[in-house]
Amino acid sequence: MNMAWKEIKKSKAKFIILGSIIFLVSFLTFIISGLANGLSQDNAALIKDLPKGHFYMNADAKETYNLSKIDAGVQDQALQDHKDAAAFSIQMGFVNDAEDKQHSVAFVTSTDSKLFENVAPGEIVLDRSLEKDGIKVGDVLTNNQFSGTFKVTGFVDQKKYSHAPVAFIHMDNYKEIYRVNNMQLLFIPAQDQAPSITGLQSFSTSQFLNTISSYKAEQMSLNMIIWFLVAISGMLFAIFFYMMNVQKIGLYGILKAIGVKTSTLFRMMWSQMFFITIIALVLSVALSQGFSLIAPEGMPFHLTLDTTLLLSILFLVIGFIGATLSGIQIKKVEPLQAIQQGDM
Repeated sequence: MNMAWKEIKKSKAKFIILGSIIFLVSFLTFIISGLANGLSQDNAALIKDLPKGHFYMNADAKETYNLSKIDAGVQDQALQDHKDAAAFSIQMGFVNDAEDKQHSVAFVTSTDSKLFENVAPGEIVLDRSLEKDGIKVGDVLTNNQFSGTFKVTGFVDQKKYSHAPVAFIHMDNYKEIYRVNNMQLLFIPAQDQAPSITGLQSFSTSQFLNTISSYKAEQMSLNMIIWFLVAISGMLFAIFFYMMNVQKIGLYGILKAIGVKTSTLFRMMWSQMFFITIIALVLSVALSQGFSLIAPEGMPFHLTLDTTLLLSILFLVIGFIGATLSGIQIKKVEPLQAIQQGDM
């Protein structure tokens, strides 16, 4: 550790450059990860906030919930067998306020359940984001496909679907708007193994989210960027320490000649890697968490502590691997040959 620290002080410029690059890469990774999580919540908070369980849709729907129709008899039997289960439907639509201004929403209706908002006919409960558009409790909203009106009876927090605020309505109103009689989905919570239901296909939460095309494409693109950035950081460590080691072949030969073990040289290199990475990560974590406070209003940014810790550990592991691979040449250094090569 003493040798590692002395080299850092002697070659400050080189290590500052490496630390700056790792800081920028890790900071960008945290920002993109926060955006990915934020977009995930904005796209499917309604689904992600449900407890652990299993979703069901018609087996003939080809894993597309819009095409799914749950048979009424199957639905009734499932709700009877599983007391906490709920049947529900989701459909994109819009509501008009008193000034005839149109607001896009995701209409959601369900059977009586504590998992979803229960509303009476003619009532509507909205995601709180619509308060910013001037809608308030007691307002009357309309829909061109609905013969009646909706009275706003309340708001809920963080209920989004497909980047639209959720609007909970009564089942009878939903059926009138969309001219349907069957529910699209069935959800059974708190089941480790998905109960088999004839004619229905089961999905875990992650599997169901991946059937939503917009969610899958969005998350896949962002996660690919994150993994590329992590891989780039590993390459940076490998290249940097490889170049450093090439320049120090003669020094390594002298150190080996006076009895310094190869394991000691590796520990010196690992100490330098961990020192630089930890400082870079502390700065990038602090700034990325601060970014959530100054991010533009409406930007879906959500960086959790779990994600931060996971990425930090990943950066340390990747850095360790990159530095170790670059240091394989240290093991091959022959003292006399290295000294002669350094003299040349």
